[in-house]
Amino acid sequence: MNHSDLRSKAPSLAAGMAAAEHGLDIQLSQTRHRAALVASWHIAPGSTVLELGCGQGDMTAVLAEAVGPEGRVVAVDVAEPSYGAPVTLGESAARLAESPLGPRIDFRFGTDVLDPSVDFPEGAFDYVVLAHCSWYFGSLGQLRDTLARVRQWARRLWFTEWDLTPASGDQLAHLLAVLIQGQIEAAGSHGEGNVRTPFSREALLRLLPEAGWTADGNGPVDTGQLQDGDWEIAACLDLAGTEERLAALPEPVRQLVLSQADVLRAVAKPRGNRALAGYAVTAR
Repeated sequence: MNHSDLRSKAPSLAAGMAAAEHGLDIQLSQTRHRAALVASWHIAPGSTVLELGCGQGDMTAVLAEAVGPEGRVVAVDVAEPSYGAPVTLGESAARLAESPLGPRIDFRFGTDVLDPSVDFPEGAFDYVVLAHCSWYFGSLGQLRDTLARVRQWARRLWFTEWDLTPASGDQLAHLLAVLIQGQIEAAGSHGEGNVRTPFSREALLRLLPEAGWTADGNGPVDTGQLQDGDWEIAACLDLAGTEERLAALPEPVRQLVLSQADVLRAVAKPRGNRALAGYAVTAR
């Protein structure tokens, strides 16, 4: 399936997602982004894919379309089916299961691949995919161990994440929101946000060999139509106003977070903040 074929299916894929009922335009932009990524990876029909951090299935649906009726996507997430709002992971998965893509997808929630009870045969998958989920890991060490664990199961790695290096000044609000959340987590006040361990592209490239992978592709990803900058800014400001989370911080860190939140309020727009760019890395 070529790039244009997959992109042309984005509207129907987006309309089939449960979250589309709460904003079809938003879901369409998220689906188009993932369709462009998968098309650039030249996935072959009939492929087997292990997706880590599948969440509500935004990437899962695109992968299932790409692999075709003879392919298979095992979509794994550590969160329970009840996690997520306004649509839970379980609700979204149920909607996809009822669609024509359903037979190609095996959702496994509440599943940590570092658990010894989770296992697959060597070389069971053509690809393992992590798409905008790696900052959710509790630490870089946990990510490294996870990538090392799946190395024996998959021949190739497809990885995409936000790029911490801003390309323009209007991305600084998103960057600041990400760094504040990372500081709160690093200081020991843990929550369930999407940003727990933000790290640079360079940090990932240093980590891959430790996990047994060799990067063979690395490039920018356009995120201009995505709303994640607005979402993370709102999440950060909500977090900075939560006394319980801030009270768990050492006082110097708490004051630093509060001051940075003041700056974020000053530089962020009410809506329409430009998201950071993304990057994609492939490895074998």
